[in-house]
Amino acid sequence: MQDISEIIEGCRQWSRSSQEALYRQFFGYAMAICLRYSNNKQEAIEILNDGFLKIFNHIDSYDISRPFKSWLSKIMANTAIDHLRSRKKISFSDDITQAYDLGVTDDAAMDKLSYDEILQLVQKLPPAYRTVFNLYVMEGFQHQEIAAMLGISEGTSKSNLFKAKRILKEKIEEQSSFNNYPDTGMIGATMQK
Repeated sequence: MQDISEIIEGCRQWSRSSQEALYRQFFGYAMAICLRYSNNKQEAIEILNDGFLKIFNHIDSYDISRPFKSWLSKIMANTAIDHLRSRKKISFSDDITQAYDLGVTDDAAMDKLSYDEILQLVQKLPPAYRTVFNLYVMEGFQHQEIAAMLGISEGTSKSNLFKAKRILKEKIEEQSSFNNYPDTGMIGATMQK
């Protein structure tokens, strides 16, 4: 595997092989980010490719004293937000001035879900809720930063996060209670030898 500083320098020189190496090295990481913001894999790939195009066009602005993954992550998240805005898929709910306690989600239920199952639940969130959830929970932004990025109030950011968590909690509990039942498709269909 090539050293990241060599790959970045090659990208600054518009080397196709360096661009391909960067794409291959960070494809999985970037794809995971894009999937969290998109409805499906095809949309995630579109966001990913747009994000890498931005990276290649703005690689000169990357500060080599900072971690590359952080810079890439921010570009992918912003590209996803731009994607949602351009397709008018994102609209935010009303402002709230206080957040409410959701209670405790059953950790055992959460442990039974795979990454893919959790990702599918996040993808089913309305785009505005999903965006704020990802920016706050996954990317680590604060409500003030999210509000500035999305052009909304802090209260709206908090409201969207609260509603996203509430929906996810309900879906996880549904999934957990569904998984606790035996396979009812086989009732009366067992045969003895």
